[in-house]
This record gives sequence, C-alpha cells and structure tokens, in this order.
Amino acid sequence: MDRQHLVQQIKDKRSFLCVGLDSDIQKIPQHLLQEEDPIFTFNKAIIDATAPYCVAYKPNLAFYESTGVKGMVSFERTIRYLRKYYPTHFTIADAKRGDIGNTSMMYARTFFEEYDVDSLTVAPYMGEDSVSPFLEYDGKWVILLALTSNKGSHDFQLTEDTGHERLFEKVIRVSQQWAGPDRMMYVVGATQGAMFEDIRRVAPHHFLLVPGVGAQGGSLQEVCRYGMISDCGLLVNSSRGIIYAGSDEDFALWAAEKARALRDEMAAELAKAGIC
Repeated sequence: MDRQHLVQQIKDKRSFLCVGLDSDIQKIPQHLLQEEDPIFTFNKAIIDATAPYCVAYKPNLAFYESTGVKGMVSFERTIRYLRKYYPTHFTIADAKRGDIGNTSMMYARTFFEEYDVDSLTVAPYMGEDSVSPFLEYDGKWVILLALTSNKGSHDFQLTEDTGHERLFEKVIRVSQQWAGPDRMMYVVGATQGAMFEDIRRVAPHHFLLVPGVGAQGGSLQEVCRYGMISDCGLLVNSSRGIIYAGSDEDFALWAAEKARALRDEMAAELAKAGIC
C-alpha cells in the first residue's frame, strides 16, 4: 500500500486509528474457547466490528507465537481474512525483527511474501544491513523502532553522544539515508508527549506509528498537537482499550463502541488541522 492510498483512507474515514490485535488466549471471552480456533474467531469478530472506524490492524506476533503452531495458524488466518474482506486496511506485523543480512532476508520473505502484510516493525540496533533486506520489497513498509513508550526506553534511547544528539534522534537521522517517507515509518510512544516536537524536527515528513494511547495513558490530543503534519502522518494504535472492552458475548459491540469513540476524537483533531 502506498502513502497516497493510506492518506486517502484516513481522509475518507476521518480516522487514523490502528487496532492492535494483541489477542491473548487467557483474556478472550471464555465462551470462545469452545471454538476450533478461538483466537481467529475473536479476531474476526473484532475486525468486523471495528473496521468502519479504523484504517489499520496490528497483530502483535508475541501473542500468536506464545501458543506455537496453532497460534501462527490463527495469525495467518487473520491476515488472509483482512486481505480478502478488508483489503483497504493497512496491515502491520508487529514482530520487531532485525538481524544480520541473511537472517533479515528470511524474515522479510516470511512477512512480505508468505504472509503478505503491508509493513513490519523492525529493530534498528544492528544497523543498515539488518534493515535493508526489508526495503527491497516494493509497496512494503519498514516501521523502525525509534522512541518507545515503555519505562526502559530511557535506559538507551535518550542517551546523548558528545554532540548532544540523543540515540533515538541519531536512529531517525541516519535511517533516512536508507529510505524516504514513502517507505519508512517510526515507532514513537504516545507516553513521550512533547518529545514529538523533537521527533518532528528530525523527521518532519514521515508517518509515526504511535502506541500507548488508552491503557498506557498516552494523550491523543497531545500526540496530535505535537506530531500531526499536513497529511496527518500518524497511525495511533489502541489494543487492550478496544479489544478487551467487553468480556461477555457482546464483546465485539463493546469494541466497536470504543473504536467509534476514539475515531470521533480523531475526526475532531483532523478537522482542527484542516485535513478533513
């Protein structure tokens, strides 16, 4: 999916919501456990309920790998379902891959050829040759970890070199030599608040994938104030706050309600910015 298509979806739906499919077998409604594939059944219901209000879905691979082969079958079925019934939605495999060149090449083949997702989260620690294999696929995106929402992000990401450039700023600056804003996004946690101003000084045109709104306490309004650009440039993810909004047989309706409410907030921010 190219950038123009993604931006058009944002304008058409007045939303830049990404629904995180962090589907935990221990947290989904108990009545689903009698299904042959409980996780896929859960995901399908969540997708059908929230699709009108979001532009992207982000399955987190840890939740699928944790149950072995059957979990990966659920992941594959979820991606195929999205491809068949919701082809205009942007798909993100949140796998945080990144290794030496040959290994990254295999990861790229896995997610871009076998599963055919639109994008993959990638860890930049090993440098250019660990990222470049993912950039060899036309129409596919790399979403590079930059400034994350967890407490431990301060251990390394804010470390300054002798020129007072922080590590996350260097990651963003250097990685722009590998790909432009039509191929690369950055993960920036919503809990970082005003740090979005610093991000935008280094990356004024790139899309940012923003986790941490909702359950982790990030403010949508603050993210938009400091991070929104002329074509939005944001995909704000909500996982637990949407998919676990309800735990009974009406869980999908509760998810839809939470997604709709967040979409309405986003529509207001887009209107305020004059985007749509």
